[in-house]
Amino acid sequence: MSSNDLTREEWRQQKIEKRAAFTKLQNLTYQEKLWRQAHMAKAFQEEMTDRGFGCHVSVGGLDSIVLYIWLKSIGIDVPGISVSILEDKSIQKAHKALGLEVVKPYKTKVQVLNEVGFPVISKKIAGRINTLQNPTENNKTVRHAIITGECGEQGHYAKNSRMQLPQKWLKLFGGYENENENVHYGKPDEEIKVSNECCYWLKEKPCDDWAKTHKSYPYLGLMAVEGGQREESLIEHGCNYYGKGVIRSAPFAIFLRQDLLQLAMEMGKWYHEHLDVFETLFHEQPYGKNADGTLKEYVPVDSIIPEIYGEIARKDNGDLYTTGAQRTGCSMCGFGIHLEKRPHRFDRLRERNEKEWEFWMYRCCTNPKTGEKFGWGKVLDYIGVEWEDVPPRQMTLEDYMNNKE
Repeated sequence: MSSNDLTREEWRQQKIEKRAAFTKLQNLTYQEKLWRQAHMAKAFQEEMTDRGFGCHVSVGGLDSIVLYIWLKSIGIDVPGISVSILEDKSIQKAHKALGLEVVKPYKTKVQVLNEVGFPVISKKIAGRINTLQNPTENNKTVRHAIITGECGEQGHYAKNSRMQLPQKWLKLFGGYENENENVHYGKPDEEIKVSNECCYWLKEKPCDDWAKTHKSYPYLGLMAVEGGQREESLIEHGCNYYGKGVIRSAPFAIFLRQDLLQLAMEMGKWYHEHLDVFETLFHEQPYGKNADGTLKEYVPVDSIIPEIYGEIARKDNGDLYTTGAQRTGCSMCGFGIHLEKRPHRFDRLRERNEKEWEFWMYRCCTNPKTGEKFGWGKVLDYIGVEWEDVPPRQMTLEDYMNNKE
C-alpha cells in the first residue's frame, strides 16, 4: 500500500510506529550500535556491488570525518570526496591529511546569496518562503497551504496542516499572499531573497555529479538526533535507502552525540596506527604532489578532530563534549541562527576573523537596482536576531591569568 492510499489517521499511526521503532534502535548500547551499523554499511556496499555501482563517503565536518575512518577500520575501503573549500581551515587541513578528493562548488557563496537567496531559519521554512517569493500557477495550491494550512488532494484535504508557516514567520513573510488570501502580513524588502538551495549549488549538486560520473553512491554522516528534515528522512527511510531518485547509506543514523564522540576518540587512535594508508591517499591527490610531479612530505594531523571543535572532554556527569564548536558549517549559513544564544555563530566568526565577519554582515550582496551593498546584517535585523553589538562573554581562566599578569 502506498502512502497515497492511506487515510490521514493510518498515515499518522504509521509515523508513530516508525518513530517508536527508530527510538528503540537509538537506545541500543554503544557496542550493539557499532555491530548493527557495521552490518548495515557492509550490506549497502554489497548491494551496490551487485548492481554494478561503487560507493564513496561524502565528507564535511567531524561526523563524516569519523565515518570515513570508521568505514576503513571495518574493511570498507571506499574513496572520500569533499567540497573542502566550504569548510573551516582546520577542517580543510584534516581533509588533506585523510587524502580526500576535492570537489569544486558550482557557485561561490557570494553568488548563492545574490542569485539564489539567504539560507535562514530552517531548510523547510526557507523553502516555503522561497515558494511565496516565486509565485506561479503551478504552486498556487502549495502557497495557499503555506498561508492557511489547508491542503489539496495530495495532502488529503487536511486542515491546519504542518504545511502552514508558524505565525512568527507568517507575520514577517506571509505578505506575498495578502491580496490572494485577504490577510495582512508583512514581507521584507525586495532585495532580501530567501532560499533553501544554498547546499544544492555549493555541495549537493557537485557531489551528485561526481557520483554520477563515477557511478557511485554515498555514505553520509547523518544522525537523526540532529533533528529537522534529517531526522524525519532518516526515520522514514532508515539507514540504507534505495529509492528511485535517491540511494544512500547513513550508518550513523541511530547514533547519539555521545556515540559519535566516543567513536571519534577510537578512530583518532586507529588513524595514527594506520598512517601509511592515509599517506598513500594523500600522495594520490594533486595537493600531495609538487609542480614537478614529485611527492610532497606527508604531515599527519595531531588529531583527526579539527581545531575548530577544540578537544573532546568529559563533563562531571561523564558526558563527552567538544570544548570548541559543537557544530560547524559554512560561514554564511543562517539556518537555526534564531535559536542560538549569544555569542551565536556570527559572533564567533567575528572573534575568529573580523574582516570576514564584516564582509558577510555588511557587503556580501549588491542591490541590483541601486548598487547598494548589504549583507546578513539586514536579514538578521528583519528576523529579530541581534548581531551588531559585541556580546559580553564569561571570563575564562586564561583571561584571568592574563589580566593578573
